[in-house]
Amino acid sequence: MEALTEKQRQMVSWVAISTTLALLLVPCPVSCERQCNFPAIFNFGDSNSDTGAISAAFEQAPPPNGITFFHNPAGRFSDGRLVIDFIALELTLQPPDPPSDLRTQPGLRVVIVPYRWMFSLNSSLVSNQDPNSFANKNVYGEGGRSFWIHNTGPLGCLPYTLDRYPVSAAQIDEFGCAKPFNEMAQYFNSKLKKTVEQLRIELPKAAIVYVDVYTAKYTLITHAQKYGFDKGVIACCGHGGKYNFNNGARCGASKMVNGKKVVIAKSCKDPSVRILWDGIHYTEAANNWVFQQIANGSFSDPPMSLTRVCHGNASIPYH
Repeated sequence: MEALTEKQRQMVSWVAISTTLALLLVPCPVSCERQCNFPAIFNFGDSNSDTGAISAAFEQAPPPNGITFFHNPAGRFSDGRLVIDFIALELTLQPPDPPSDLRTQPGLRVVIVPYRWMFSLNSSLVSNQDPNSFANKNVYGEGGRSFWIHNTGPLGCLPYTLDRYPVSAAQIDEFGCAKPFNEMAQYFNSKLKKTVEQLRIELPKAAIVYVDVYTAKYTLITHAQKYGFDKGVIACCGHGGKYNFNNGARCGASKMVNGKKVVIAKSCKDPSVRILWDGIHYTEAANNWVFQQIANGSFSDPPMSLTRVCHGNASIPYH
């Protein structure tokens, strides 16, 4: 792996987030073959799975976020739905709503609710992270027995990375992605997978599924036209520059012109054929495509579909 500068390492530690879904099981005997039943989702992921926490706690994601599905900003940094929304639909749940009352709370915390609920957690890039803290044994102790763990995506393909942390031409792959940052993401994922393997030992009653989101996303970006998309590493919503990304004028940014506010960081004409929404997050079309790839277990270890994940370890005595 090519060496990264300290500034690049700091950037990776900020961006490289792995979204971890911990599914708390409904009691079911070992022989049960029916689909899992999770009546709720509590998502504590990064901004790629945030359905409104950032907007509620700080400031609403501005228009044109939300234009494709919600037709208005809906707390999501995308033109529409996120992977977590499609997960909810697959489990026949109502897509998560933004937490409207977070501004009145003194702090944010994970609340462990009764058995028969589904959680999602978040793990950040920490080189020597304690597997115990990663797994959040409080959730396990409250009855969590099945974990759906996403690794991190190809950071080197994000306009945010390519614009703010430029590398030499020799470090750009044939698809326009920065090789050092993708190698760092792969290094993180290799450590994450080892952590998952360790967790399977430390949490013997848990079914833990590792989902290779990196490969799904990189496949989409590097074969965009094959799958009906265009401009793999160019942001749909942004303003200026090689990648349609300006960190000082992100998607929805505006300026005053003759006393009137004018939006300068606008959406592209057709987000449905674009992969990257704002330089950091993905479009609804891309999120849906990624979800369709991972939901059936094709990118999972063990190969377990989302709706069967509670049966991922046949040795678990559900109770």
